[in-house]
Amino acid sequence: MAEVFYADELQEVLGIDYPMLMLDRAMIEDENNAVGLKNLSANELYFQGHFPDHPIMPGVLQVEAMKQLAQLLVCQKLDETNTLNIYIKKMEKVKFRKPNNPGDRVKVTVELLSFENNEAKLKCATANSQGVTCQANLTLAVRELESFQPGMPTLFNEYDKNDQIMLDTEGIKGVIPHRYPFLLVDNLVTTTEDDLIIATKNLTIGEEFFSGHCYGEGVLPESLQAEIVAQAGCTFVLQDEKHRGKLAFFMGIDKAEFLRPAFPGDQLVCKVVMPPVKSRFGKGQGKIYVEDELIADVSIMFAIMEQ
Repeated sequence: MAEVFYADELQEVLGIDYPMLMLDRAMIEDENNAVGLKNLSANELYFQGHFPDHPIMPGVLQVEAMKQLAQLLVCQKLDETNTLNIYIKKMEKVKFRKPNNPGDRVKVTVELLSFENNEAKLKCATANSQGVTCQANLTLAVRELESFQPGMPTLFNEYDKNDQIMLDTEGIKGVIPHRYPFLLVDNLVTTTEDDLIIATKNLTIGEEFFSGHCYGEGVLPESLQAEIVAQAGCTFVLQDEKHRGKLAFFMGIDKAEFLRPAFPGDQLVCKVVMPPVKSRFGKGQGKIYVEDELIADVSIMFAIMEQ
């Protein structure tokens, strides 16, 4: 028999609250399938910072909605004691097909494909009244966050803000349209002759996504790690004179793997290889490090368009 979960129940079961809860209702149809609903309102915080002149639900938040519904479906399989952190271990074949805008209703579906070695693989999608908006394959796994807790970071290093960086936050805002609360790159530090760009994101407990994600545990959602790679890469592309004034749209993630959590106080060093864009479409390969430890590996696809 189908089981319906309402927002307050989802908050309790998932341990996720405003502004990161991406489901208003959800229904477990059977042991392998679930469907969810997310209503979009112009009052939502992220619309203020994601293409604010033409607000669009960020693609990575569609992935986050998929993850939350998938977690609801498999949480008893993955974490019977409700003591572990359920996270996205891998994203594959993520494609952002159509926009979701304020006023849309978003249907989220997940199908459990397999459960082996304490990992759940799921086929996921989102759709609105105009059709499919995003598709993805996700692998969920569990971890003990206590085993990753870092000590004090090294202060200071070559990636900290200085007079030689390419773009600071205000410079980045002059290149891409992202604003609070969805500007997720602080500095574009440098670039090299082999198409490598280095950017940083300093994580602080004052950011809203920490208060709404994983009660009391304070970790950066994997979906937002992918967004950091995309914003770093697209800032680098759009600061080029031949692309100035254009927009970069995140089109997909071929594959992403997340190796350890990111906490408040971490400095994320994002290194993205961005080959020259020879047409409207481009690709990049990004790696995120904390204290020289690789925490995420993300391949992105994007499109350059006129405003």
